[in-house]
Amino acid sequence: MNRKVEQALESTLQQWQAMSKADGDDAESTADAFQTSFYRFIDALREWVNALPQRPESLEALLELPLIEGIVDQLPGPLYLNFETEAELILEHIIRTDDDKYD
Repeated sequence: MNRKVEQALESTLQQWQAMSKADGDDAESTADAFQTSFYRFIDALREWVNALPQRPESLEALLELPLIEGIVDQLPGPLYLNFETEAELILEHIIRTDDDKYD
C-alpha cells in the first residue's frame, strides 16, 4: 500500500474509533478531528490516483485496484458510502471546498 495513503487511512480509522467512543463534551471535537483526518486521507488518495500511469475511468475500475481493495477491507461499513462518494469525485476531477465537505 502507498505509505502516504496508508498513514492517512490509519489516522482516519483511529479518529473514527475515538469519535465512536466520544460522549458529551468530547463529541464535537472528536467529530471535527475525524472529519479533518478523513479529508486528509481523501487528499492523499487523490494524489495517488492522479499519479497513476493509467488512471481508472470508472468507479468500478478504481475499486478493483489492489490498494483500493485493501482500503475498502479496512473501512467500517458506515464510512464506505462517504469513501465511494469521494472516490467518484476524484475520478471526476472535482475537489470539494471546505464548505461542501460533509454537507
